[in-house]
Amino acid sequence: MKVELDGAPWRTVPVDVVLAAGLHVGLTLDRERLRILRRELRSREALSKAARLLARGDLSEQGLGAELEQRRVPPAARREAISRLLAAGAVNDERLATRRAELLAARGAGDALIRADLESRGLDPRLVGRALEGLDHEDERARKIVTARGEGPATARYLARKGFDRDAIETAVDGYVGEGG
Repeated sequence: MKVELDGAPWRTVPVDVVLAAGLHVGLTLDRERLRILRRELRSREALSKAARLLARGDLSEQGLGAELEQRRVPPAARREAISRLLAAGAVNDERLATRRAELLAARGAGDALIRADLESRGLDPRLVGRALEGLDHEDERARKIVTARGEGPATARYLARKGFDRDAIETAVDGYVGEGG
């Protein structure tokens, strides 16, 4: 909607912001009403930026907050946008932890690599632990990789690079772990 100030065109404001700010034809924009309008515009901008970020992929609550801060979204608008997205289910740390852990496990990652990835995304360590508990045991995942790649020192090193612990590697490659592995 086009908003006029002192009879002259001022700016175009999205309809949802006009409604949220309580603007209507003939209303005089005093300081308080302008503050409300500014707050609603910032809120809409924050929500729009958050939606664009989430369109690229899931983010944790903390990760989204950091991204919005980096984009200079004011703290109050940032908190409000995150709160609304949490309430709508668009941001869900538990879902993110579970899906990301499953994806990494399917790509052959061990528990240490999965844990590091999830924690780097700002996920609570308790959620990370629950996500790991929901996966096939690390030994089983390591055995599948050994079956596909074959036994030997190269596979043991591969498993170590992929974040599998020493016990899972030893179990999977029938006790063989090369020097320094």
